[in-house]
Amino acid sequence: MLNPPCRPAPYPDPDPVTLTFDPIGHLRSPYTDRFGIPRQSGLVTAGEARLELLPPYAREEAFAGLEGFSHLWLIFVFHTCLGAGWRPGVRPPRLGGRRKVGVFASRAPYRPNPIGLSAVEFLGLQRDGRGLALRLRGADLLDGTPILDIKPYVPYADALPQARGGFAQEPPMSDWGLEFAAEALEQIARIDPAGERQVGLLIGQILHQDPRPGYMDRYPERDSFVMRLYDLEVHWTLRDGVARVTAVLPAGDGGQAGDLAPAVTPPD
Repeated sequence: MLNPPCRPAPYPDPDPVTLTFDPIGHLRSPYTDRFGIPRQSGLVTAGEARLELLPPYAREEAFAGLEGFSHLWLIFVFHTCLGAGWRPGVRPPRLGGRRKVGVFASRAPYRPNPIGLSAVEFLGLQRDGRGLALRLRGADLLDGTPILDIKPYVPYADALPQARGGFAQEPPMSDWGLEFAAEALEQIARIDPAGERQVGLLIGQILHQDPRPGYMDRYPERDSFVMRLYDLEVHWTLRDGVARVTAVLPAGDGGQAGDLAPAVTPPD
């Protein structure tokens, strides 16, 4: 049986429309606190994410043919911003939190409808005791993010090498050196002995992106930070151009994650 065609919308439609969407699943990612989340997808590839599907969408036949695509688009909800409202102007971290641009010239989460779009690498379907899930790499989403839909990434249409990037031409990248204290390396070895979660590599990739808010240069005295990954707290310092990981502890053992640097510049 053919699918029924979408119903044409009346034109013009002067009446306001209220739309309701239910998530098809929730993303499980290493990022259990907003501080430390990569600012775009694909920048940090260590540490897998997992899209755990909800019924009635957890059916293999709904994903038949997807194995031929290497990447997917995720349409998601900025769920921690629900009810926060929006403003026409925001201050992107890429501009140091100083220059204001229109909200529609940004990917800020404080939007009229707090939805986002993220391109991730697709590693395959997995069914286990928790149900059916998609294995993903390169995600930039908070653990627990509701996913509204997925679509295959189509290179001939979606990759536009001639496109201009406005104020975000190049990916964010620090020129810091990176060190791990001996104690931190020992802690990582105990926490992740088989290297399955790639904890050390994940920390290094995140720090090379400079996870601090764009306005942190206003607070040069702040040189110690804490970020949360998985169920861990990562303590690190930034001194003399070197990011040094000093401790990797179970969450709650060493401080409040994210208490020394907020995750995003709040809109004004």
